[in-house]
Amino acid sequence: MLGWSQDELAKAAKVSRATVVDFERGARVPHPNNLAALLAALEAGGIEFVAANGGGAGVRLTKGR
Repeated sequence: MLGWSQDELAKAAKVSRATVVDFERGARVPHPNNLAALLAALEAGGIEFVAANGGGAGVRLTKGR
């Protein structure tokens, strides 16, 4: 949705590229602090995480993005 590369996400989240790569390929679940950093970076970039509310969980771009 944002068009970010793995390097760009890693830089925005201040985690290693290996953390992003391993998470994307399902090799491991990031440590809670790294997962929180990834979430915060995506939210700062304009991603909104939508909780399950009968229609199912999902993501969308925030308004104005």
